[in-house]
Amino acid sequence: MADEDRFKDNENGTLTDTKYNLTWTREDSYQMRNKWCSWKGANNYINWLNEQKFAGFDDWRLPKSQECRNLYDHDCKNTDFDGDIVHIDFKFPEGCGSTYWCVEEHGTNAIAYNFYSDRAYQVRKKAKDEENMCCRAIRTSGPAVKKSGRLSNTGRSRREA
Repeated sequence: MADEDRFKDNENGTLTDTKYNLTWTREDSYQMRNKWCSWKGANNYINWLNEQKFAGFDDWRLPKSQECRNLYDHDCKNTDFDGDIVHIDFKFPEGCGSTYWCVEEHGTNAIAYNFYSDRAYQVRKKAKDEENMCCRAIRTSGPAVKKSGRLSNTGRSRREA
């Protein structure tokens, strides 16, 4: 079961993750704009949020794959745009995307994180088929906290003792 106090609703379109001192947009780019986005579109979306000073802030960014991994909660069974299960806290509204662009780049590829499978993987930045790709903006809202684990090259977390 998800920790009920982990996500604080700021009542301005954002949720603060009190465990990791991060603030996420409640809605992802698909929910806010009703369309999927390419890698370039995800970066344009972040720039747009910053220009608008969404929720009073101009330091929004794409999440790191580990930050997405920390958002994944196997016990949560929220639903995506198609009614399928995604493992994200219920304080995020239903109807979200399932695969988010992450900030990491590797040449012509970027990292995407999938909330169906708990997996980070590389996607071509210039891929023509961006269906089901979106992003959820994040900003740091406090001092960094110790990481709970790290991603392996398969996207699975290796918990550290």
